[in-house]
Amino acid sequence: MRFLKLIIVFLLSVVILVVGIMFTIHNTEKVSIDLVFITLPEASLSLWLIAAFVLGGLLGFMLSTVAVVALKARLMGSQRKINATSKELDQLRTASLKDAA
Repeated sequence: MRFLKLIIVFLLSVVILVVGIMFTIHNTEKVSIDLVFITLPEASLSLWLIAAFVLGGLLGFMLSTVAVVALKARLMGSQRKINATSKELDQLRTASLKDAA
């Protein structure tokens, strides 16, 4: 099973690499990007598109990481409350048993 997964990952990587090379070969026109306040230097269209794709992926990863960390913090807080409430409930149960005896 591990061997099959390795082959699939390798083939997928090769396909992505070939598509990236073909994309770069077909988009060699030089363009400059105007961002209103700054004009980026002239470079190939494929370079700007790949850079935007990578930057978007990194920003998406960072934002999702922040969201996951926030959710884990809420989960840990809720677990602490559950533990405290459970401990209090156990104390109340044992207290009522001691009073009855």
